Amino acid sequence: MKLFVGLGNPGPKYAGNRHNIGFMALDRLAEDHGFAPWRKKFQAQVSEGKLGSEKVVLLKPETFMNLSGQSVGEAMRFYKLESTDVTVFHDELDLAPGKCRVKSGGGHAGHNGLRSIHQHIGPHYDRVRLGIGHPGHKDAVAGYVLRDFSKADGEWLDDLIRGISDGAVHLAEGDAGKFMNAVVLRVAPPRSSTSQPKAKATKAPEPEPTDDRTPMQKLMDKFR
Repeated sequence: MKLFVGLGNPGPKYAGNRHNIGFMALDRLAEDHGFAPWRKKFQAQVSEGKLGSEKVVLLKPETFMNLSGQSVGEAMRFYKLESTDVTVFHDELDLAPGKCRVKSGGGHAGHNGLRSIHQHIGPHYDRVRLGIGHPGHKDAVAGYVLRDFSKADGEWLDDLIRGISDGAVHLAEGDAGKFMNAVVLRVAPPRSSTSQPKAKATKAPEPEPTDDRTPMQKLMDKFR
């Protein structure tokens, strides 16, 4: 069994925030793969289903971001899981918008949700880091992550979330490479080999100069 955790803040006020991209990923995954309806358990919203042959529990903590670890720890103990069975989907400031990376273990890099999870289950869990970009200055980070995605973000965000859902079976089965391939096929699909390169623009030939001389003038000019 695997425990997939999406990080975010509960309630409609935060639903469209950059900080809630983890919730968005799990919502899409649950819808696409026919998971059970969400229900309240472990201080969270929980849904259960299967990805390939693997049973997976989806968890969206409702403790607010800074206390996410309470919910994750409670669920992990109930299902008798190891921390290595846990994969956390979270926003990542240090990745460009639309980028995705899978990481096993490591530090929390100041992310409050990950910091809380570290405190409750330790650092040995997997993460799916979902790039949202950086506002440019550390003092702007809090306001940036708690603002909604803009309309301009819509296309890459939808591609990224769909790609995560496409590759979810591979992720549950422990094949991070195939998972990443599925994401890339959505976010940056290969160009068609049948498309022809655009022809280079060519300069139009200069028009021939006109000669308004009469035949007699042309003859006389030859002997000048």
